[in-house]
Amino acid sequence: MAGVKSKKPSFFSKLYLASYNLGQTLGWSYLLYQIIQYYLESSSSDNTLWNETKLPVIIFQNAALLEIMHAGIGLVPSNVLITLAQVFSRIMLVNGVLLATPYTYAASSPGLPLALIAWSITEIIRYSYYFVNLVSDIVPRVLVWLRYTTFIILYPLGVTGELLCLYTAVKYANANPDSWSYVLPNKWNFTFSYLYLLIAVMLFYIPGFPPLYLHMFAQRRKILNPSVAAKKTN
Repeated sequence: MAGVKSKKPSFFSKLYLASYNLGQTLGWSYLLYQIIQYYLESSSSDNTLWNETKLPVIIFQNAALLEIMHAGIGLVPSNVLITLAQVFSRIMLVNGVLLATPYTYAASSPGLPLALIAWSITEIIRYSYYFVNLVSDIVPRVLVWLRYTTFIILYPLGVTGELLCLYTAVKYANANPDSWSYVLPNKWNFTFSYLYLLIAVMLFYIPGFPPLYLHMFAQRRKILNPSVAAKKTN
């Protein structure tokens, strides 16, 4: 078995966080169930993966915006900038890519199942870990191991899926330059390019992904091999 929190939140904070993490665990579990059902029944259905999963993806992915607030007000001991970077890419993908482009682009990309599968498994493990950590002083070691090991494969898989979806959105924006854009001249003397935004988000992965990935490895050493982590800091 492995253990335990350093600072316990108040009763109401703990109740809120436990409810949030349990809700997210159940939500992402339902989403993974939908994905599995879709592929088991795809031969007899004309529906698309995005149509099957759109509503829970929108609800439970956007709910993660609360985690920025949790970190910002000190409800959880998370780094605000790291939380913001992790949440932003997914929120952008859901709202700024999948919902903003026709189905024949991002939502039909092979990146969508990669991203959804990686997200679902990651979040089921992550939120169930947080929930158990809130309601019990001891977390099963297998859950700790899953929390700090599965990211090694799932994180790059999810990022690959996100980038593939972004790439198809770039193709759409390039073919439809006026879509979601605001061009000069106009009375506000302001311009906005959806195409350039997508390109900027894709480029952000270059400096953004390695530090986040390495941060997870540092957390893994700290939790699974505390003696080794302690030696490296001395």
